Amino acid sequence: MRRSLVATAAVAAFALAGCTNGGSSGTSPTPTSGAASADAVAYMDKVCGAASEFAKVDKTPPKLDATDSTKLKADMAAYMGQLADAFTKSAESLKNVGPSPVAGGEEAVTKMAETFTSLSTLFADAKTKVEQADANNANGGLQAAGEAINKLAEFAASNPLRDPNTVPELQKATLTAPKCQEMQRLDVTPTS
Repeated sequence: MRRSLVATAAVAAFALAGCTNGGSSGTSPTPTSGAASADAVAYMDKVCGAASEFAKVDKTPPKLDATDSTKLKADMAAYMGQLADAFTKSAESLKNVGPSPVAGGEEAVTKMAETFTSLSTLFADAKTKVEQADANNANGGLQAAGEAINKLAEFAASNPLRDPNTVPELQKATLTAPKCQEMQRLDVTPTS
């Protein structure tokens, strides 16, 4: 399970980075030559700042000690709650980015916000299931946590956070928007 928790952090980092670098899926259009407009750069700076809110929320994975199932259950529930809060924070920030200066930008950001909201709900539900699980059964609550982490892996594989990169002007803007560049350097790996 420890490896799964580390994988969660890596997946989150991948998902956030995918928002700015276009990935290698081959589905993102190549930006046309020339620089993005100042308005597009400013907009993507807000988008990347909002998406990176996820990385600023404390996410401390539990120490997996099977000898104290009550503590393990409480720690895992707290961790699921931290992830839910992190996704909520980004979703709310994305909803407040404002209008896009480029056609298609608002739709792409709305999809990103919906994705973060779905993930927040997923982890909030997992937290509830962990809390309701029998503490004497160490695997009872951990199964719900594992399922949430697996859904996060599925999310990273589809990487809907690339949506702004489907708009060439916004894709170009990510190359110079300061917060997009900063987001690529963020360490979202929780401390262990």
